[in-house]
Amino acid sequence: MRFLLLALGLLALDQWSKWLVMSKMIQGESIPLIDGVFHLTYVRNPGAAFGMLPYKTAFLVIITAVVVVGILVFSSRIPKGRILLKAGLALQVGGAVGNLIDRLRFGHVIDFFDFRIWPVFNFADIGICIGVGILFLELIKNDRAYGKKEDAATGDEKSPGN
Repeated sequence: MRFLLLALGLLALDQWSKWLVMSKMIQGESIPLIDGVFHLTYVRNPGAAFGMLPYKTAFLVIITAVVVVGILVFSSRIPKGRILLKAGLALQVGGAVGNLIDRLRFGHVIDFFDFRIWPVFNFADIGICIGVGILFLELIKNDRAYGKKEDAATGDEKSPGN
């Protein structure tokens, strides 16, 4: 239940922040918060991350829906003790659904965080990236734990240098 709340919390923050940008700024407007470093810039992104696949809205909607369903199915099968993994997946779902709503409503995603040297992004993108990072760390942790179990099962003891 708390993972659903995490996903919904991110979704609410994402949609509220996009509404705020759309209601207070005009497309292309940029407000420097730290001049030359960090701006709020209202951008309509017709593609995926980094502007890839521009104007492929139907394709991106289908792929996103399939990925969200896949994550939800996978998440439902994760043991209760894997809290961090479930949190990472919840962030991915919340972010994906946030951008999916934009694509369905507008045909593009609203972005506004602009570090000038990086593509403009939003809270949904932040959630997705943090979620993927958590998933990556969990996979590394799980792989190391699996390796230790394998070593114990075979009786291998590795010296500190190996």
